[in-house]
Amino acid sequence: MCGVVGIVGCSTVNQSIYDALTVLQHRGQDAAGIVTIDEQNRFRLRKANGLVKDVFQEHHMQRLQGKLGIGHIRYPTAGSSSPSEAQPFYVNSPYGIALAHNGNLTNTDQLRHKVFELARRHINTNSDSEVLLNILANELDKFPTYPLTADNIFQAVHQVHNIIQGAYACVAMIIGHGLVAFRDPYGIRPLVIGKRVLDNGKTEYMVASESVALDILDFELMRDVEPGEAIYITQDGQFYAQQCADNPQYYPCIFEYVYFARPDSLMNGVSVYQSRILMGQKLGQKIAREWKDIDIDVVIPIPETSCDAALEIARILNKPYRQGFVKNRYIGRTFIMPGQSARKLSVRRKLNANRIEFEGKNVLLVDDSIVRGTTSEKILQMVRSCGAKKVYLASAAPEIRHPNVYGIDMPVARELIAYNRNVNQIAKDIGADKLIFQNLDDLIAAIRELNPNITHFECSVFDGKYITQGINDTYLSLLEKKRNDDKKVFCQKESENLEIYNEDQSYN
Repeated sequence: MCGVVGIVGCSTVNQSIYDALTVLQHRGQDAAGIVTIDEQNRFRLRKANGLVKDVFQEHHMQRLQGKLGIGHIRYPTAGSSSPSEAQPFYVNSPYGIALAHNGNLTNTDQLRHKVFELARRHINTNSDSEVLLNILANELDKFPTYPLTADNIFQAVHQVHNIIQGAYACVAMIIGHGLVAFRDPYGIRPLVIGKRVLDNGKTEYMVASESVALDILDFELMRDVEPGEAIYITQDGQFYAQQCADNPQYYPCIFEYVYFARPDSLMNGVSVYQSRILMGQKLGQKIAREWKDIDIDVVIPIPETSCDAALEIARILNKPYRQGFVKNRYIGRTFIMPGQSARKLSVRRKLNANRIEFEGKNVLLVDDSIVRGTTSEKILQMVRSCGAKKVYLASAAPEIRHPNVYGIDMPVARELIAYNRNVNQIAKDIGADKLIFQNLDDLIAAIRELNPNITHFECSVFDGKYITQGINDTYLSLLEKKRNDDKKVFCQKESENLEIYNEDQSYN
């Protein structure tokens, strides 16, 4: 899961892209990058590992001149955490194209060979995003005329849809043309578009992974980019949009609402905040039905994504709601840290329990989801050490039993705490006196209530149903071999040993 931003402005956009990336930081903490096009039609690029505030210093920002730019924050699910795989990526032919990508392609290996053998294009990293960029570049290279027309660009995106499989929301820039944004035909990964009308009557445009990025820059949210749709905005502000997929369907990722997205974002016409309130209502009603004989003294959220749901649960159960944990806001989101060892080490540094809220009480903890169980186990141990009598745990999401192949770091089934375990076994493993999960039907209903036009969701981590082609036992087995935590650490060390990347670049 990553975050992308693209702006076509009337003045320098570097600061605006920086500000947008900072509010999308929750979507990735591994690396960040910005590329702009300056007045000499040169790419100006800065990318490196780290948080946005650490990657971009004043001298970097001064070099990122231009009225057109894209940005990216990275959360790695494939390849390594090497700086060479930070985005945006760049190719010099045709024209000069830069691209940033959120999602994951599921046929990358086949495409990598195809790009080299048929298009004679070299892929220098393990990133599927670099493969995607080269496929787009190859399709654009087939048009002999210059400059490209909007129809040319839309035809190229149509071919990209036919070639690649998986989840993707992309922003790209073409030298001498403008900004291109497109979304996969199922709309798995989110992408929104907005505009800002200036006092002189000119219009600036912006695309981003979440609407909150538009909000902080005073861009008006126009709408979501539709599944399969492409947006083309020329460097002088002409706006074009066209459906480029043969059979687009809405299957947005349901885990965006559970965990990833900020509560103040509007995504696929749904308020993330309101959806989490409704998740709490559904789960609270289930607890009231099934746990009638359980004595609960207090309801406490495991901050922060679960706070809205926990408040509704407390209201329905007529129990006190308390903030029992103090969060260190300078520690990143535990789930999206690369590597199991890093996740384990960060839990205790991230949260501290307020003993007075736990001592001598039967506590109902509420979390947004339980993935590997690492965080839950550590937190329950912490709560017991504060003197809690009983510790119950409620999850606003169902059991996560299956790998994710669309850009969330859940590729290995055996790493999931719910894999081949029932609820009682999970409760025992993490040390809970009682455990309850949201029903999948209730989770879907909570979001659909806010937008009935979405009839389906991408729910593969819960139900094991993959909506794109080629996802079978053989594929998942190969994925496990390539993307388990041990392999990821090995790849990172190998990339560090073979590093040939210059993190601060400009290109003619």
